[in-house]
Amino acid sequence: MRLGTLIKEIIIGALLLLIFSNIINYFRKPKLDFTHIPNIQMTLVDGSVFHKIQNKPIVIHFWATWCKVCKLEAANIERLSHKYTVLTIAVNSGSNENIQNYLKERKLTFKVYNDLDGSWAKKFKVKAFPTTFIYNTKGVLKFTEVGYTTTAGLLARLAFVK
Repeated sequence: MRLGTLIKEIIIGALLLLIFSNIINYFRKPKLDFTHIPNIQMTLVDGSVFHKIQNKPIVIHFWATWCKVCKLEAANIERLSHKYTVLTIAVNSGSNENIQNYLKERKLTFKVYNDLDGSWAKKFKVKAFPTTFIYNTKGVLKFTEVGYTTTAGLLARLAFVK
């Protein structure tokens, strides 16, 4: 097989994989009962209080310490959290201390709420991890992603959020 043919087949395969994964993502994403971000004020695992900041986009990221895909995506969420308001919600992941140890081991500093009983995950109808919601500056939901998303993909979505 010629190198040119091989490269063409790899590109076609990658495009088909991208299309297929986006179709699956579309059907897996939660159908929320609300389009505006709910009023959020919660105590995080580090003891600080998080509240929604007005006139800024916000990323709400549901994950779990036991989720292998979440572990792969954590560095992407970390990079995003240095530039944007990011609230992560750890679902059914043990005590605050367990989550803090998890973060420390991986050198992660993003904001984390411990959803011990999964009530926030239920409110957002999250059934798969990770799931990420991106709200614009007016608090309107613009994007929902289920599964792994690259840093570039997240930044691209946020670039279009006004």
